[in-house]
Amino acid sequence: MDRFLAMEAFVRVVERGGFSAAAKEMRISRAMVSRHVQELEQHLGARLLHRTTRKVSLTEAGQVYYDHSAHLLSELAAADSEVGELHSRLRGNLKVNGPVVFGARHLAAAVADYMEAFPEVNVELTLNDRFVDLVEEGYDVAIRIGRLADSSLMARRLAPCRFVVVASPAYLARRGVPRVPADLQQHDCVRYMYGEGGEVWPFEGPDGPVQVRVHGQLRTNNGEAMRIAALRGNTIAALPSFIVSEELTSGALVPLLREYGVPEMALHAVYPPGRNPSAKLRSFIDFLVPRFGETPSWDGWVDRHPLTQGVAASRDAAPVGE
Repeated sequence: MDRFLAMEAFVRVVERGGFSAAAKEMRISRAMVSRHVQELEQHLGARLLHRTTRKVSLTEAGQVYYDHSAHLLSELAAADSEVGELHSRLRGNLKVNGPVVFGARHLAAAVADYMEAFPEVNVELTLNDRFVDLVEEGYDVAIRIGRLADSSLMARRLAPCRFVVVASPAYLARRGVPRVPADLQQHDCVRYMYGEGGEVWPFEGPDGPVQVRVHGQLRTNNGEAMRIAALRGNTIAALPSFIVSEELTSGALVPLLREYGVPEMALHAVYPPGRNPSAKLRSFIDFLVPRFGETPSWDGWVDRHPLTQGVAASRDAAPVGE
């Protein structure tokens, strides 16, 4: 027995005054309505309706059961309506995850502007550099940087993520300017502890790919710490341009090895699979695409210090890795 369908049939018979009227409203046969009510009575072990050729009326047990059932079905309809409204309207809660430095420098401002544009959406923004399980931890969307392998998740490209090798003028005056990637082995390079390219830095040279194993005093898991170390004149760093764009524009940091391309990664919005993402999720991602774009604001320094472009990532939404 379909418990809720039987309950609905019973309530409709009571409210419409008969089996035929209930059947018409439910768009099923009269015999099926009668069967649902009979099965419900058998399940409860109590007679719910007095039946005559002219009308039906409630028994004492039927009255009690009707009062509770009508309330329950009303609450269920309200829940269905509220969930449907949340899914289709730009309102409710949106749980977002992003990397620490990019989140503080760029994503937080974008989230603030999004909430101003859509005041009925509440955003919970979490920033960390560890890998998060979107489904397990309940995130609606994560902003991720890098090359994405296959998985059941979906992704949409937001912007390129260009890496640049930088040093301060003071460091270069003291230690000299590397002319080819192999020269980096004679320099102090800060190494990133997460992801690709920590100990081995890849380049795209005129003769093909080049990889250099670098060395240095400092290893860290934070791009901001790498930026500060480079500014202090202690090291050479390979960093996303969104971290050092201001310093490259002002001259506080100098881009190196400009004739060699550093393989390009991309910024993606990653979200759990589903044929019909909520309106607020779609609107948030649609807001970020033009906000960052293929020529993001943090790459304005490129015209002043042109770099060979790396390999672009796919721009189509597709299943990706985590």
